[in-house]
Parts: sequence; C-alpha cells; structure tokens
Amino acid sequence: MPFQNPTPEEIKTLLSHVQTIAVVGLSPKPNRPSYTVSKALQTFGYRIIPVRPLVAEVLGAPAFGTLAAVPERIDLVDAFRAAEHIDDLVDECIRLKIPALWIQEGIVNEAAAERARTAGLFVVMDRCIYKDYVALMQ
Repeated sequence: MPFQNPTPEEIKTLLSHVQTIAVVGLSPKPNRPSYTVSKALQTFGYRIIPVRPLVAEVLGAPAFGTLAAVPERIDLVDAFRAAEHIDDLVDECIRLKIPALWIQEGIVNEAAAERARTAGLFVVMDRCIYKDYVALMQ
C-alpha cells in the first residue's frame, strides 16, 4: 500500500504543537528553498536549528553537523535531502527518538517514510511545510 500522509487536521495539530525544528540540509545560500522556507518558519515563531556539516551558522542560529550533535530536544526534523539519503536520516531519527519527520516537497522515499511511521514517528512526505503552514495555520 502506498504511503499516505496525515490528514490536514493532523498536520495542523502537529504544526500547532511544534516549537523546535531541526532543518537537515539547511543551506546558507538565501536563494535555496531550504533557506527561504526556514526563514519563513522563523517568522512564524519556530526555533530553527540548522543541521549541515561544515557550516558554522545559518539564519543566525548555530549549525550542527548531525542531529545527534544537537544539544537540545527536537520536536520535528524537516528534511531537505535527496531521497537516497532519507534512509539514513530515518535511522538517526529513530535512534534519537525524534517524534516527527517532515520530508519536503519533491522528496519521495516511501519505504523509509513507512519505516519511520512504523517506528512511531509522525511522518509527512512530499509536502512543503511552508505551504501547509500558510494553508492551515493562518
């Protein structure tokens, strides 16, 4: 059976409870989607934690090379990584007991998403968190 995203109501509930979002693959380049989406999420009141190796900070926040290096609780991981990297990210989210994973629009890895859901994560795949926030929360 193909992966099914949560309902709009379930997504709205998630977005209303999340405070800290670790953005994996957050680019320091202002013209990249990960940057523009994360900047918008900051204006909506979310705390953004950049997760990207070899970068000191993005959007005024210190960056970390891995999720495991983040020294605080993460409510949601927002993934801006190619589909072939989602399997490893899911493994890390499961290991760290991250409660929710958002796989951005245009990124599809059904097996990894289903594995994350089976492990107890709230999973959204192939959707833009910014677009859903605007549609559901304003």
